[in-house]
Amino acid sequence: MNSPFQKISDVFQPDYNVNFSIQKPDGSILLTLTDTAGVAVKRFISSSQWRDQQQLERLITSLQFSLAIERGGQTSSYRLTKHSHSAVQ
Repeated sequence: MNSPFQKISDVFQPDYNVNFSIQKPDGSILLTLTDTAGVAVKRFISSSQWRDQQQLERLITSLQFSLAIERGGQTSSYRLTKHSHSAVQ
């Protein structure tokens, strides 16, 4: 399996710059997605979310929907990937 960080990066690039920063000793990180308009999303990700495949899939889907809503429903730019659909079985 790819690293969870690589998986998140692959889903959102090239539309967004993806940045991860370690926030706490418990393994939680801060994910920041930016585009030409600035910061699109900042989200804390717990270690359990990035370590568990199903939780990671849900996180990616949640981010995609949040981006679509924030950017006015332009879902063509924020395509849902097969990564998201594989968790819904």
